Amino acid sequence: MDAGKERSDEAEGLRLVRAFLSLPPDRRAEVIAFVEELARAHAQPGEGEGITPT
Repeated sequence: MDAGKERSDEAEGLRLVRAFLSLPPDRRAEVIAFVEELARAHAQPGEGEGITPT
């Protein structure tokens, strides 16, 4: 990845954080719930389980 693209991604991330922080608390809670739901939907079955030795 080139440095320009990396900086652009970083700037976009900062813009998203700033937008999130500017939301009222009830809207922040909605965003957090939405992201948690997305994370659960995309989690792979068995994720977080250790590998058992045979």
